[in-house]
Amino acid sequence: MKTDVVILAAGQGSRMKSALPKVMHRLAGKPMLQHVIDRARALQAEALHVVIGHGGEQVEQAMKGQAVNLVWQHEQLGTGHAVAQAMPQIGNDSIVLILYGDVPLTRPETLQQLTGIASQGDLGLLTVNLEDPAGYGRIIRNAVGDVVAIVEHKEASEQQKLIREVNTGILALPSAALHEWLPRLSANNAQGEYYLTDVIAMAAEEGMRVRAIQPKAEQEVQGVNNRLQLAQLERWFQQQQAEMLMAEGVTLADPARIDVRGVLKTGCDVLIDINAVFEGEVLLGDGVEIGPNCLIRNAVIGAGCRIEANSMIDGATVGDNAQIGPFARLRPGTELAKGGKIGNFVETKKARIGEGSKINHLTYIGDAEIGREVNVGAGTITCNYDGVNKSLTRIGDGAFIGSNSSLVAPVNIGAGATIGAGSTVTKTVTDNQLAVARGKQINLDNWVRPQKKGS
Repeated sequence: MKTDVVILAAGQGSRMKSALPKVMHRLAGKPMLQHVIDRARALQAEALHVVIGHGGEQVEQAMKGQAVNLVWQHEQLGTGHAVAQAMPQIGNDSIVLILYGDVPLTRPETLQQLTGIASQGDLGLLTVNLEDPAGYGRIIRNAVGDVVAIVEHKEASEQQKLIREVNTGILALPSAALHEWLPRLSANNAQGEYYLTDVIAMAAEEGMRVRAIQPKAEQEVQGVNNRLQLAQLERWFQQQQAEMLMAEGVTLADPARIDVRGVLKTGCDVLIDINAVFEGEVLLGDGVEIGPNCLIRNAVIGAGCRIEANSMIDGATVGDNAQIGPFARLRPGTELAKGGKIGNFVETKKARIGEGSKINHLTYIGDAEIGREVNVGAGTITCNYDGVNKSLTRIGDGAFIGSNSSLVAPVNIGAGATIGAGSTVTKTVTDNQLAVARGKQINLDNWVRPQKKGS
């Protein structure tokens, strides 16, 4: 049976104290709503329906290009009313799974259990036991332990408030039942809202079995209402990432000081020092060592590489046994070949750097093709931008670029060529030539320095 997922994302989130819709606040580098969507996609659902309201225009913009059906809830009249907005686009032959845009970390395996229950004609309900259940709807069971109702906290009696098993709001059931029950919901309650939870009692009255399951961890169903809760959930998520990495053989200097904001794949015997941040898709080969305070984004780092402290690698590919940093920045389009070295305070962008080449100090290399075994001296820059267009610098194998040189693109430096320190090179240098392009030195004897006026 096909599954339709309805994600409720219309709430204002006033406790976040932000102009950004609550569901768009980021956890592990991406919006909470995106986490929910990605996990729902793992179910191979027929369709994803996202109910939006407050800040809906921002959500619409963020969802551009994604296969989701955005549904407006112009009046926030409760969860039952929100689900009802999506139902006209859902047939009678489906399972409906209800999720929440501010509950980002429910495992796909847990959701699969719920849809499996619903596929058998029952109602699958996700509950959790809390030490402090205040504010949550309580699960009411009959004498034989079946769930028969959910009572919201404000509606609960003092005896019911002692119940620790609470509703998470996440449930799955046949769509035909929802089509029948949602129009029968009443707003005759303390909040004046249409509670989705009232369908639990309807199911019990009409003989549909309500089967409750619980998540592997409480944080799977933890919602976010303020920035403190967001930070707490972030730290739990990162702890899970750290534990998985260590289980795969990665050495972490401190498991509490690593952030994975995407997908990190690692080889054998990888070592990661403190405060490393990984974003997007990152691959670390065997034996890679990452120094402290590094940011690596959408990059491939070859086996045996060492990334020294405070370096940033973004959109780059690094060959085996290369060395980078400290304080290096590799920008998108950088390709550093095997055994290459990028040293301290060096920035590269859209540069192909050949095997064994070294760029050690205080240098900018952009829009360049550098051959094998090239040595680039300190203070060298490729002048790649004329204010309108960017041009290419080519440096052949074995060339030596003296310190404080400016290579004004487009320009070619031949194999084995040498550029004298302090040169500004604007013309082709052929293979094995020496190029010196600087003003003639003049020494004046007995020169007197200028004096301040009035001294």
